[in-house]
Amino acid sequence: MTTTRSASARNSLAQQSSSHREGTGRRAFLTTMGGLATTVALGVPAYASDAARDAATAHEYVDVQLLNITDLHGYLQGPTGSDAVIVGNGGKKYTVGGVAAMGAHLERLRDGRRNSLFFAPGDLFSGWEFDAAAFSDEPTVEALNRMKLDFATAGNHEFDKSPANLTEHMLDGRTYPVVGQDTGFRDSTGRRFRGADFPYYSANVVRTRSGRTVLPPVHVEWVRGPGGRRIPIGFIHLTAIGTELFPNSFHPGLKTLDEIATADRYAKLLKQRGVNAIVLSMHDGAVAGADFNSGSDPSGPAYDLALKVSPDIDAIVTGHWHCRFNMMVPDPNGVPRPFVEAGFHGQVINEINLRLDPRTGKVVRELTVSTSHPNSRDIAPHRELKQIADYWAGQAAERERSRIGRQRGPFTRVRNAAGQSTMGDLAADWALWAARRPAPSHDDSNVHRFVPAQLALVPLAPTVGQSFVRGDLVPAAGSDAVTFGQAWRAVGYGCPTVCVKVTGQQIHDALEQQWSTGSGGVLRFAPLAVSGNVRYSFDASGAVGDRVDPADVRIDGAPLRLDREYRLATASYTLLGMDGYPALTTYREAYRHQRDFESFIAFVRGQQVLTPSARDRVTAKNATARSAGAQAGKVVDPPVPVREDGQALPPSVAAIVTAGGPHAVRHGGFRPPC
Repeated sequence: MTTTRSASARNSLAQQSSSHREGTGRRAFLTTMGGLATTVALGVPAYASDAARDAATAHEYVDVQLLNITDLHGYLQGPTGSDAVIVGNGGKKYTVGGVAAMGAHLERLRDGRRNSLFFAPGDLFSGWEFDAAAFSDEPTVEALNRMKLDFATAGNHEFDKSPANLTEHMLDGRTYPVVGQDTGFRDSTGRRFRGADFPYYSANVVRTRSGRTVLPPVHVEWVRGPGGRRIPIGFIHLTAIGTELFPNSFHPGLKTLDEIATADRYAKLLKQRGVNAIVLSMHDGAVAGADFNSGSDPSGPAYDLALKVSPDIDAIVTGHWHCRFNMMVPDPNGVPRPFVEAGFHGQVINEINLRLDPRTGKVVRELTVSTSHPNSRDIAPHRELKQIADYWAGQAAERERSRIGRQRGPFTRVRNAAGQSTMGDLAADWALWAARRPAPSHDDSNVHRFVPAQLALVPLAPTVGQSFVRGDLVPAAGSDAVTFGQAWRAVGYGCPTVCVKVTGQQIHDALEQQWSTGSGGVLRFAPLAVSGNVRYSFDASGAVGDRVDPADVRIDGAPLRLDREYRLATASYTLLGMDGYPALTTYREAYRHQRDFESFIAFVRGQQVLTPSARDRVTAKNATARSAGAQAGKVVDPPVPVREDGQALPPSVAAIVTAGGPHAVRHGGFRPPC
């Protein structure tokens, strides 16, 4: 198939449903069931029926191999620690991960296959892997191009920057704003970024104003049958519900449609067009045990969907939940169909083998087999993919230590009695700076006009969730340099700064919500950093909820007015109620700005020289009074959750699994890492 990357082609429904698989090139392979014997040692395949065990002799059908991975998140080198070990049938453990191993396994699995498709249900790039994210996720696309990915469903993280970043940069290769600094890096072959060789799809991410999908919703692949006959397979693509309200992919201009209704609609449309084999690729998932090649006690939104969605859908491939399972689930008519999720960070390659009736193009469901293969490292690495991964690791190390600015003193998270720190003050000043600049041209998700922020609030040690300030800026001995790596890791976890309209009452209430009563009646203090144009004092002897007099809060020298509206800058994470300041969750006219680490890099470059501020923005009244106990309250820095091996979770994952608000909802004790 030749992939057309023009905007007109991507937005034409006719194009979406008439992609053709031509010739015997890289995407057309001889398919037999002979490869099944090599998978048995790795785990027990999921069979739709006992008849599927003898499918290798059923030569009257057309074999189709579906290979899929999910949630790679740019982990070209593979996961680390306990994430790099998975458990299969019989408790056997495998060390897994890395695109070099994956490339070798893919070649083995594809060998001799006539009709083979390789795809992914989302979150291939973006998230938290520095080697790829520091280069605008271009390294991931280079690796996926080399692995010959056929197509992908958009996950929530594909929208982390903006819809236009996905369609114009990742797909079409447009570079902005500064080539070689922000985008357009030279890859392992020395070429500038040229975009993906594969298309993205989503049927349920739409613009809030027009209701039009951002990406094509469905597409058709054609496989070869007897006598050169072409047989269509339709693919429906879904993105996780609520993507527009996840902290990283927060977008005022987008919304997600109901998953079941959307899938049913397009299944019916494909059937009307004569497509009798249909696969659902969805970036939403479930949990179903720990064995990567089986499934037990499933639960979660994708499982609920699998039981209800149109019986015309022959297989359901999921992602998003970072889980591993491989099982058959009955459709509404009681007929089994594959229901799979292939882990995360390149742990697993799932293989679904379909048998098509060459006359009708229908899937012979009782002959379906699904097997998940560990992306084990006990294989000779793919030479070119190893070169790609190693190249970008070297580039990342060089970029991490590169100088982007200077500092006239250390910025640390050490707080004074009023909760202030030099690093917190710097973060608040940056947030205000970021929200006083219109969003760049490649961010097309805003629906409200740009109005500059008037102040910024940044959580430092919230009672739930994670601190927005993650690191210090301390120069090395004999140096005044601020390095790229230091700045990248200093603030945030990939969330945009958002400017919203709130009332003075809400600002006052948020300041009051810094204090709460903890266990045993202990006074808890969850300090907020304020931008340099704000000064306020609190009564250290006051009761919880009555510590801040509005008259003692000044913005640009003027007292806070409870009945006035202000433009406030803070993180999307805070506005979504994830770190425990509910007064700010009823915002209006949200305007999204750049993601935190990229914006902070731009801030340091723009300032050139950073100077620590005097910690005089917040003062305590009556701090010496006997009732105040000479303390503002007990500050408890939120602990960073760890994996089984004791290693800290990546910041974005930690932020989600510890969050408050609606993201605190758990499914049977499990919380998707988003």
